[in-house]
Amino acid sequence: MTDPAPLSLPLADEYLGWVSSSAEDSLAAARGGVAALKQHPPTTTVDALRAWNDIHAHLSDTVARGELFSEVHPDAEVRDAAEKASLAGQQLATELGLDTQLYAIFAGLSPDGLDAEATRLLGKVLRDFRRSGVAADEPTRARIKEIRDRLTVLGQTFARTIREGTRSIKVRPEQLAGLPQDWIDAHPAGDDGLVTVTTDYPDAIPFRTFAHDAGARRDLLVAALTIGFPDNVEVLHEIFALRSELAVLLGYDNWPDFDAEVKMIKSGEAIGTFIDKIADAALEPAQRDVGVLLERLRQDRPEATEVEASDAQYYAEVHRREELEVDAQRVRTYFDFGKVRAGLLDVTSRLFGLSYTPVDVPVWHASVTAYDVNTEGGTDLGRIYLDLHPREGKFKHAAQFTLTSGVQGRQVPEGVLVCNFPTGLMEHSDVVTLFHEFGHLVHHLVGGHQPWIEFSGVATEWDFVEAPSQMLEEWAWDPAVLGSFATNADGEPIPADLVERMRKADDFGKGYFARTQMFYAALAYRLHLENPADLVARTKELQEQYSLFPYLEGTCMPTSFGHLDGYTSGYYTYMWSLVIAKDMFSAFDGDDLFAPEVARRYRDTVLAQGGTKDAADLVEEFLGRPYNFDAYAAWLAE
Repeated sequence: MTDPAPLSLPLADEYLGWVSSSAEDSLAAARGGVAALKQHPPTTTVDALRAWNDIHAHLSDTVARGELFSEVHPDAEVRDAAEKASLAGQQLATELGLDTQLYAIFAGLSPDGLDAEATRLLGKVLRDFRRSGVAADEPTRARIKEIRDRLTVLGQTFARTIREGTRSIKVRPEQLAGLPQDWIDAHPAGDDGLVTVTTDYPDAIPFRTFAHDAGARRDLLVAALTIGFPDNVEVLHEIFALRSELAVLLGYDNWPDFDAEVKMIKSGEAIGTFIDKIADAALEPAQRDVGVLLERLRQDRPEATEVEASDAQYYAEVHRREELEVDAQRVRTYFDFGKVRAGLLDVTSRLFGLSYTPVDVPVWHASVTAYDVNTEGGTDLGRIYLDLHPREGKFKHAAQFTLTSGVQGRQVPEGVLVCNFPTGLMEHSDVVTLFHEFGHLVHHLVGGHQPWIEFSGVATEWDFVEAPSQMLEEWAWDPAVLGSFATNADGEPIPADLVERMRKADDFGKGYFARTQMFYAALAYRLHLENPADLVARTKELQEQYSLFPYLEGTCMPTSFGHLDGYTSGYYTYMWSLVIAKDMFSAFDGDDLFAPEVARRYRDTVLAQGGTKDAADLVEEFLGRPYNFDAYAAWLAE
């Protein structure tokens, strides 16, 4: 059998027709598969599962490609067509999940004689039918479909408003004092004599870190926290109300209970307990470090009584520079984007036994690069695309998107890394983000060779998916690793003692960072439980309860909080995953992060398994014991 080839993407000017026609073809194939399954039900359980696997592949790829190109294509018409394609795919998936005849076929199947993975798949198929509401009466099923279809439209509206909602402030050239010279050179004044600073990451992160002008820093943060406001307020209210109604129709008390059932945490109540556990553990170090910020702030503004979020990043940098001997402006001179990208590929190649070959294939924008990925033994793993710089109309954050989900013998996994980094010098925080997001890409490819698409790639419980990426961040902090690619303009590698100081400096603020994360997690959890009439007031209350930084008047953070769509009530998963990531990293030798025995064992027992086992079992197999809170607690207490 010939190995499947990667997807052939169209030429740049052919995307509009391709996005629509390819989606129509895939959905027609899915409908044809369903019709055949109903008309001639397979005689064996395995054959029925294989037929469903093909249907699932068509649906999955349609939705994934629609979501990807709605977020990254430079042509607004193509983005709109991609949204429609994704919507059509999700509508068909909803329709099939409520199809009683289809459900009857699978409910009548016997698990006898199935291997472990097929048995697991059958259980998940039946569980998904149950959670879709297939057992409800006809009027209820009709309402469920109406809700799900509406939620898909609302989710697209919410994301589009954020994606297209870049805001900016204008400042006088003298208000750029403190910023790196290369940043200043890239931001000349306009005809009005003012400099435009946008809320996009390459502008916002350096500005909030280095600009001396406190008022301008505050103005930029307010602009960022009002993206989507007020347009997304009513959108969110409707999303929260519909999710709550849907959960009740499906037999759950609330949306967090429904959502948590298929995660490691299992219940909505446990989310609240976990949030408070982390918040309590982080309180003392958070208060200590905010006290340090306030003391330094008062040197500049003696009347200050609290540290605002717009001051936190700036004064943390001042403290690291003045007291911890880490100057981020010196640090960034070692992180040229091209060198960092090459270094990342080299690091993951050594760690996971991979090779990356650049390929000259059609892409959707000239800045996108493509690579074929192989194992050390020469096996084709799939293809990756790196779309790493900002542009108008593009996704504003950082994430891995699926282009194709791998299915053994049918299609190779392909993924796209979508970020917003500068083309020149990077902050080290950007480097850490790049390593993190690339971890998802590696997981997608290495784990994307399962016979069942349900278990392909990053298919574990949603509160585990961040753990492998969070663990890969550790390689972006190692002196030897960074010294292999991080060099300044003179070719000198970043000094090991500087990296050690960077690591220690990074420990500063982790307490208040954890509290801020728990504010976000509580926001996602509580808004889904309560759908408060006054979104701004409830945001302010939760910020006062969890964050150590006060609410900024005039802002409405939830309207730009994109995770409220994809992660819904489960933003806690980032910190839950970090607990596991710290525990998994404890198995590595800090003096030799590339030691092949542990690296390959991790690759094979965790990443390569995809979703074939529960995440807790994957981690236990790797560690030789169940995961625990100890490594995280020790790290937080350092």
